[in-house]
Amino acid sequence: MIKEGVLFEQLADRKARCHVCSHRCTIREGNIGICGTRKNIGGKIHTLIYNAVSSEAVDHIEKKPLYHFLPGTLSYSLGTIGCNFRCMHCQNWNISQVALEEAYTIEITPQEAVNRALAAGCKSISWTYNEPAIWHEYTYDSAVLAKKAGLKTVYVTNGYITPEALRRIAPYLDAYRVDIKSFSDDFYKKTCGARLAPVLESTKLAKELGMHVETVTLIIPTQNDSKEEITQIAAWVRDNLGVDTPMHFTAFHPMYKTSDIGTTPAGTLEMAHDIAMKEGIRFVYTGNVPGHRYENTYCPKCNTLLIDRMGFRVNAIWIKDGKCPECDEKIPVVN
Repeated sequence: MIKEGVLFEQLADRKARCHVCSHRCTIREGNIGICGTRKNIGGKIHTLIYNAVSSEAVDHIEKKPLYHFLPGTLSYSLGTIGCNFRCMHCQNWNISQVALEEAYTIEITPQEAVNRALAAGCKSISWTYNEPAIWHEYTYDSAVLAKKAGLKTVYVTNGYITPEALRRIAPYLDAYRVDIKSFSDDFYKKTCGARLAPVLESTKLAKELGMHVETVTLIIPTQNDSKEEITQIAAWVRDNLGVDTPMHFTAFHPMYKTSDIGTTPAGTLEMAHDIAMKEGIRFVYTGNVPGHRYENTYCPKCNTLLIDRMGFRVNAIWIKDGKCPECDEKIPVVN
């Protein structure tokens, strides 16, 4: 469904500048932006994917991954097509890097999405699988309805949303699970076709606007796995988001255009975990290594096991009234 967009600026010669993502594409009439989903029609930006859903699932919230937000619950998860990044290692390239006319999608209205989430017994709706910022009109309308229905809302994002778009949806968005792919602008330019600064800006703003924030860094061997870079990421999170911000370091597996790079060793993830803990982050996790001890949540004061996980499943939660049952340390978890 094509629908006139929001957050754009009309320019001379029927051009228009989009202000939904940080590329801020200037688009000539008849052309589309970098994301492949926003088109200049008659001098105005239109979204080509308003109701278009490529992926629908009921996921464990831990799959996002979110470990301190509604732990042990289900999240109704939707994705569309397109992306404002061009990541060489994208695991969902078959929906993020495909043209609309080549994709298989179904139509799900915002109200129908909310109804399906409730019927499935979910506590939240997540917009995920591809970049939700480019789906702004649909996710905004859906989030408004979701909040009215008592559902929490989640963006699983690369963080390239503009401050204007983030502020617009902020009253209706509860969790911001953001990738900090690297602390190198050169990495972002070469590997993702983007820049680092807007990601840091939006992540800091999401925190300031009251959203629950968790970060994920996919550790790619030889690309972003140095001790220096991991230290920089952890220090930035500590100084700008706070020591209670959950950080996830996840294992890379060869995908899309990166078949020549090997899988991340578990030891590298453990090194990243230890560095972040040394930098003062109190909750640090490893991912894509099911059964690893760093999937679990431990009390940062007495090291008591508080949430026992296996992959995306929660086996048990021992947090009581928001505190460690052994030492009464406050554990920041949204329930």
